[in-house]
Amino acid sequence: MRLAIQLLLWVVIIFLAYLTFDAVYQPIQFNKVKEKRYAKVIENLKDIRQAELAHKEVIGKFQDNWDSLVAFIDTAEFAITQRRDTTFLDEEYRKNYGVDRYVESVVIDTLGFVPVKDSLFQGNRERYTTMMNVPVEGVDAKFELKAGTVKKGESDIPVFEAKVAKSVVLSDQDKDLILQENEVVSVEQVNGRYIKVGSMNEVNTKGNWPKVYGDE
Repeated sequence: MRLAIQLLLWVVIIFLAYLTFDAVYQPIQFNKVKEKRYAKVIENLKDIRQAELAHKEVIGKFQDNWDSLVAFIDTAEFAITQRRDTTFLDEEYRKNYGVDRYVESVVIDTLGFVPVKDSLFQGNRERYTTMMNVPVEGVDAKFELKAGTVKKGESDIPVFEAKVAKSVVLSDQDKDLILQENEVVSVEQVNGRYIKVGSMNEVNTKGNWPKVYGDE
């Protein structure tokens, strides 16, 4: 009887030790997976932001359709310009008042054009034609993309937002840990339920990730 009790106690001790180990080990592994996947997702979001900013510079607004955005990068060009100061005689003023008056002005010369895809992606078609896909093995999903305007004073300012839910990026991980991740609030973490860049509610083209993942 005494031997049986000792064996039972050892089983209980081993089981409790396993639970303690698992409680520590699982979050550590979860964080490793999370950080690796977030880094890949954020790289795509940075590419999307570059593409959207280029679209706004050339077209004047952001784009909410992936096919159209890729087609834009394929065909659009940036103008290479040079800004120079100049001074000229105001002939109308001289005619009316008989006095010479010189007016200072700024002239912008167009020197040439460069393809957007070469400027942003150095001809790497693979990057911008797949940037809309969530880059996680086993996850068949695209980033959500929206574009529109927000009112600021009397003006309608173009805005865009690209995002993916953390639950999509971490779909094969422990559900309780995903729920905890959705509630995180910290300057060193990605806060909220989504990893995103831009905003549909304010004029903002930053990402919601910390500096450890690079420029916001």
